[in-house]
Amino acid sequence: MTAPRIFIDADACPVKDEVYRVAERYGLKVFVVSNGWINTRRDPWIEQVVVDAGPDVADDWIAERAGRGDIVVTQDIPLADRCLQAGAQALKSNGQPFTPDSIGSALAGRMVGEHLRSMGVATSGPPPFGPKDRSAFLQALDRAVVVARRTLAAGSGR
Repeated sequence: MTAPRIFIDADACPVKDEVYRVAERYGLKVFVVSNGWINTRRDPWIEQVVVDAGPDVADDWIAERAGRGDIVVTQDIPLADRCLQAGAQALKSNGQPFTPDSIGSALAGRMVGEHLRSMGVATSGPPPFGPKDRSAFLQALDRAVVVARRTLAAGSGR
């Protein structure tokens, strides 16, 4: 069995330290993917990946590699959709999972928001990130690791 891997869409991710805690506990590889250098822990199981600047370059790097049994931490709805299609799990930093059942409405809501903003309508951003979100994320990531391990154990690896 191959171990699950965790991919972090890291440019604006507030839960990197939480990912490191869970990954260290389970002995998982973590890829910290960003468009620029980020101060990252120096551990052999953490790999910092700095991609070229440009729209969706980090997303493309993650989507091309994440697959069955992997976990992706992102706020990016289109990236989450691509990862779900490849068999990976995707989590928001507040612990809310993207699922095959929820991704369609999330994509539709994103398109509506983009359309409203293009017309000059002010839209609200996400709610402030707080301690409850951090706690919910830790619990969700722990559950996702258990699911990923079961998924890999049931199959023949990646």
